[in-house]
Amino acid sequence: MSVREKAKHILVELKGHTPFTVLGALLGIFFLLAFKNVSGTGSHTLFSIFHPGHVVLSAMVTASMFGLHAAKKRFLLVLIVGYFGSVGIATLSDVVIPHIGTHLLRLDVPTHAQLHRHETTSTNKEKTATVDEHGERAYSQEIEHHERKIHLGFIEEWYIVNPAALLGVFIAYFLPRTKFPHAAHVLISTWASSSYLLMNMRSEITVAISIGIFATLFIAVWVPCCISDIVFPLLFVKSDLKLTGPCPIHARHSHPHLHKQVENRE
Repeated sequence: MSVREKAKHILVELKGHTPFTVLGALLGIFFLLAFKNVSGTGSHTLFSIFHPGHVVLSAMVTASMFGLHAAKKRFLLVLIVGYFGSVGIATLSDVVIPHIGTHLLRLDVPTHAQLHRHETTSTNKEKTATVDEHGERAYSQEIEHHERKIHLGFIEEWYIVNPAALLGVFIAYFLPRTKFPHAAHVLISTWASSSYLLMNMRSEITVAISIGIFATLFIAVWVPCCISDIVFPLLFVKSDLKLTGPCPIHARHSHPHLHKQVENRE
């Protein structure tokens, strides 16, 4: 399969995955609205559940595709491809893109009212001036703190995320034809990205903010998930394997047309 044919197939697949991603992004908005009052610990717990879940699913797909099409199915190679293809892409989807989105939308910048809420009851003018000055410094420090903050799960929660990737690789190695709903992967990925936004969100959710969040979630799920499910595995597809169209059944995450053609060749 030529580079041009691969590129054409990838574009067709990206278009085919769009409806799932739109639905997932909308569900992500409802997710944020439903958990907008959750504590910082609660949002972190949600991320610690959905991000490793996303890593498991990504590892299963990437390692399975590599195992099915690699010339030699060696466990070490499957492990390397499955690990970096899942942890790397899941981090891009669940952390990096949402992190950029929070700064572009200024979701992580608290309002003055939030920082000074407990200070407005002071009646002493001199004390109020001192408190306001202190509040300004605190506000600046808060902004500076959030501009530097990024939560990398595979480092900060290595004991959860890395075993999740290994679990996905082991499942794919022994059961490479495992099938599961594609929609489930999109949903888990969306919730992981939404949880990250929730962890850093300090502003109110307005209509304009909701539109920006929708765009962020769409990109966070659409591009990385398609890289994980299509682009990355296609790097290891045999050059003489012909791909003639998109997945006929997008409800399934394993690509039936690939399996069928491989079986016919064997």
